[in-house]
Amino acid sequence: MSEKIASYIDHTLLKPEATREQIITLCHEAMKYKFYSVCINPSYVKTAVDQLKGSDVKVCAVVGFPLGATTSAVKAFEAKEAVENGAAEIDMVIHVGALKGGDSKYVLKDIIAVVEAAGGNTVKVIIETGLLNDEEKKKACLLAKEAGARFVKTSTGFGAGGATLTDIQLMRETVGPGFGVKASGGVRTHQATKEMIQAGATRIGTSSGIAIVEG
Repeated sequence: MSEKIASYIDHTLLKPEATREQIITLCHEAMKYKFYSVCINPSYVKTAVDQLKGSDVKVCAVVGFPLGATTSAVKAFEAKEAVENGAAEIDMVIHVGALKGGDSKYVLKDIIAVVEAAGGNTVKVIIETGLLNDEEKKKACLLAKEAGARFVKTSTGFGAGGATLTDIQLMRETVGPGFGVKASGGVRTHQATKEMIQAGATRIGTSSGIAIVEG
């Protein structure tokens, strides 16, 4: 069961103080435990790709992180560069203020810009659930789907709150089957991970991957 759970995990290190040596350690842990990917800041993509060469572990880079308030052009450039450097997945943050202000058109175009820049690679859309009401969460999920992303993700881990079972269930109901839902933010135990998966999560973003798989 631990290996199966490991295959759901994006092994994450996004702290601003993370060093190159810590990223290298993260990559070696991901290979040892057979995690799905490492989730890192864009400046470390080349390092991670080099360390993971020959393994099945993917590299996931964050874009517009953690506030989501950079321009669409900047997010698109970040995504394009990350993919060119070897990232297989992009986790982008929506413009939360635009969503809350009712500007769905802006949010849609913002996600599309990143999806197009990612060139067919998986894009996960971080909606920062802790800042949204249920209607806003649903709207964000539907916009991500309409824009051609492949996942919706609960949170950056830097905002208010993290993943909850209620939010995962709501997101799963909104996007339907076959669309990715990533639980991220505060998922730290084996039991919590199992519950998130049972609620509809198809990926888990966590910096506690080793503790989770070791139970």
